[in-house]
Amino acid sequence: MIHKIIQVILFLLFLSFAALQYNDPDPYGWIAIYGSIAIAFLLSALGKYRKEIVAGIMLLVLGAALWHLPGFITYLYSPDKEALFGEMTHDRPYVETTREFLGLMIGGVALLYLLRSGR
Repeated sequence: MIHKIIQVILFLLFLSFAALQYNDPDPYGWIAIYGSIAIAFLLSALGKYRKEIVAGIMLLVLGAALWHLPGFITYLYSPDKEALFGEMTHDRPYVETTREFLGLMIGGVALLYLLRSGR
């Protein structure tokens, strides 16, 4: 029962992540990513868990995270760590890339939970 509650909470969380991407400069890819994670949790909560689908989404999420990894590494070496919580500026493009990378990591960890719980 606790897994079903967690799945519903994570479904709602990633659905809200997808909705928040609407005002992003490149919303469609992010809505698709967060929306597919949300759908994976919804299907699992409804008893329609498919490991292959979850693993496929996870591979896509991890592939996107690898694409954003260089920007995250740049952020790690930057002296201004607080920039992550401020506005994105053109002189620090790694801020947006880092935010996107961390969002993908959150999605990856959530999908890993779903794969490991096997429900």
